[in-house]
Amino acid sequence: MNRVLREEKKFLINIEDFLRLSHKLEQVMIQDGHNGTHGYVIRSLYYDTIYDQDYFEKAAGTELRRKMRLRIYDPTADFAMLEMKQKQGIQQLKRSLRVSREDAEVLCRGDYSPLLHYEEPFAAECYAMMQARCYRPVTIVEYHRKAFIAKENKIRVTFDNQIVATESNFDLFSPRLNMNPVLDKFDVVLEVKFNGFLLDYIRRLINDIDRSELSVSKYVLARQNAYQTRL
Repeated sequence: MNRVLREEKKFLINIEDFLRLSHKLEQVMIQDGHNGTHGYVIRSLYYDTIYDQDYFEKAAGTELRRKMRLRIYDPTADFAMLEMKQKQGIQQLKRSLRVSREDAEVLCRGDYSPLLHYEEPFAAECYAMMQARCYRPVTIVEYHRKAFIAKENKIRVTFDNQIVATESNFDLFSPRLNMNPVLDKFDVVLEVKFNGFLLDYIRRLINDIDRSELSVSKYVLARQNAYQTRL
């Protein structure tokens, strides 16, 4: 089980600022090993209660809240990461458990019994919570990410764009999903993640761009689109 505690800031920027800032960060930070030329793809299946409690708590800015998701980086992968993100004041606690593809496919159907076969206490915690609160799959979100790393304070700066989602198919490993955009294709979500404090040279680079702080997550953006469609 992996455990990460850090502060996260999110901003909405345009693609021009993304290209300019990412070029500058290449000079002073380490590129994520998966970046390649154009970054890498992330696909997540999100779960929520039958009353969408996590969605409404995030949208309302509730102080203590959580998100549950199953994440992959390649539909051909033989594993997935089951993750719980918990908001604790200004910090985010993320815990994750690696599960086999076979078990992940069962979890995609809303059957959480495979978690009982894992020795990690986190697996039992997820099983108990998702069963007791009637969690079920609600949406898949996919996007392209480019990430930069500074070892000091575990700093990560990420750029996410081409964000699409679906609520009609929860087959996380499907090579073809019919997905719809949740943001304009020229918008980019900038996330700055750090432990303790942000190094000044990185702060100055980020402050140089025109940005607006983003209070909602990609999960909320995906669900908002669906709610608006139903109205």
